[in-house]
Amino acid sequence: MHATGTFKVNVKPTEVSPVGKEAGLGVMTIDKTWSGAIEGTSKGQMTTSVTGKAMAYVALESMKVKVDGHSGTFVFMHSATMMSDDPQAAMLNVTVVPNSGTGDLAGIEGKLKIMIDKTGHSYDFEYTMPAR
Repeated sequence: MHATGTFKVNVKPTEVSPVGKEAGLGVMTIDKTWSGAIEGTSKGQMTTSVTGKAMAYVALESMKVKVDGHSGTFVFMHSATMMSDDPQAAMLNVTVVPNSGTGDLAGIEGKLKIMIDKTGHSYDFEYTMPAR
């Protein structure tokens, strides 16, 4: 199944642990509002690294949403890399953490694709649900 729509995101820097500071890492909070086939909100935390021309991040994002009318929660896991001198080399992987679904979303599995353009952020969520 596919769920498509848009989201608004607010990302803010937050305090980094002493070990993170020593490693040169950054930490951001994520606060999103989802519209379309996914409706609701999500909150998360991202750890970032910027070294020379490379940027990377990992994040966990807790979803409290309806997906195509099914209510519940689940967790997305993000990992991404980007190169400032080669935008085509970017890699973004956003997947549902196994067994993280609750309520009507128990057993959900899937992968999220994020698109960004001048109008904002949109998504295409390819997912499966167990037969009910």
